[in-house]
Amino acid sequence: MLKIAIYGKGGIGKSTTISNMAAAMTEMGLKVMQIGCDPKADSTAALHPGVKLTTVLDLVRRKKDDFTIEDMVCPGFGGVVCVEAGGPTPGMGCAGRGIITALEKLAAKGVYDKYQPDVVIYDVLGDVVCGGFSMPMRDGYADQVFIVTSGENMAIYAAANIAMAVQNFKDRGYAQLGGIILNRRNVRHEEEKVAELCSDIQSRVIGTLSRSETVQDAEELGKTVLEAFPDSEMAAEYRTLARQVLAACGKEPAC
Repeated sequence: MLKIAIYGKGGIGKSTTISNMAAAMTEMGLKVMQIGCDPKADSTAALHPGVKLTTVLDLVRRKKDDFTIEDMVCPGFGGVVCVEAGGPTPGMGCAGRGIITALEKLAAKGVYDKYQPDVVIYDVLGDVVCGGFSMPMRDGYADQVFIVTSGENMAIYAAANIAMAVQNFKDRGYAQLGGIILNRRNVRHEEEKVAELCSDIQSRVIGTLSRSETVQDAEELGKTVLEAFPDSEMAAEYRTLARQVLAACGKEPAC
């Protein structure tokens, strides 16, 4: 089982990237589980349009431990197994601690054993990398960390902080930094800025995505690009990115 954590600044297009990549991996014959670790609980929304997924933390609040594995998951497009960790009640509790609780509950309930995914992808907010937000990096969770960024200054700043966290944890047997995913915003000197970031953090760009209206069109439909526009150029880019991520992890796709 390959376990990947993907981080990035809020609003950078991380969840859209992950959902499309997960859908592309299922086309390759892989069984994929996507776990949203953002308090907004919208990581997997495009994979199950029109279906509201109950978060793990909502279940814990309402039912303590009296709920089943099936209560925590939702089947998504292409067979992606969708899970949302959720967040605390607004104004109460710690979002980071909520992620810890949710991931521990998933393991305790035997979700991974039941679904036996080939690939688990954790979608993690990267504006802050402390407490529970670093949980997916820890031993027993992700094997590799990838960072989604553009050439925008705040996105690069967040990416550098995430890379620093991975570096600080390297002696504990935590996940390693697999590389950078450039989600282009077409800002000035974008590729040069991201290349400089990679040099600073001793990493590399493993894949790039174009800025495209096709992505916005699919989002308006509440779907992934692979479902809404499977023959589009952007769908092809997401398929390529999925292969690049797998290759960076040393895993060859089935076809």
